[in-house]
Amino acid sequence: MGVSKQSRLEWLLAVEEGLVREHAAAQTAKRLERSRSKLLQYVQEVGKGGDLALVVATEKGIIQGDLDRYANSAGMVSSLKTALSELEAIERHLVLVADKGKYSLIDEGHSLPKRREKGLPLDEARQAFKSHYARLGNLDKSRLSDDEKAIIDARKSNILNAGKRYAQRQAKILGIEQA
Repeated sequence: MGVSKQSRLEWLLAVEEGLVREHAAAQTAKRLERSRSKLLQYVQEVGKGGDLALVVATEKGIIQGDLDRYANSAGMVSSLKTALSELEAIERHLVLVADKGKYSLIDEGHSLPKRREKGLPLDEARQAFKSHYARLGNLDKSRLSDDEKAIIDARKSNILNAGKRYAQRQAKILGIEQA
């Protein structure tokens, strides 16, 4: 009489859980935990600083590192490259939104109601902030350690707040009052 498939699955998962716990107790895991704690602290500090360019540069650095070191499927490579392209679009728009003459052209190009949100142009940067926030939200659903999820939460917070600050810059350069 053989072992049922369900029993085998339960056994395999129990073995995995035991190895994960054993791994977590190892010295290398402890060093990794400390390293991730420092990364989390850095990401949080960047977010509190309010420097949009630094938030975007930090996010680009993390994404580029993931692409260089951890991308292990065509889908992951594609997603990370898309993320980098979107972050580069944000960088370009940070320069544009600082120049009233240049940004007025973006404003004119987004005159239709569907291309605006709360009276402001829904330009590439705002779309990229939303897209990247969603991408980070999807990462949070994967099988990650608590440390990794905390870093993702901090990154999500940074991107969400950066998107809001970007919209404030749009409003200021266009002379639009925001509620």
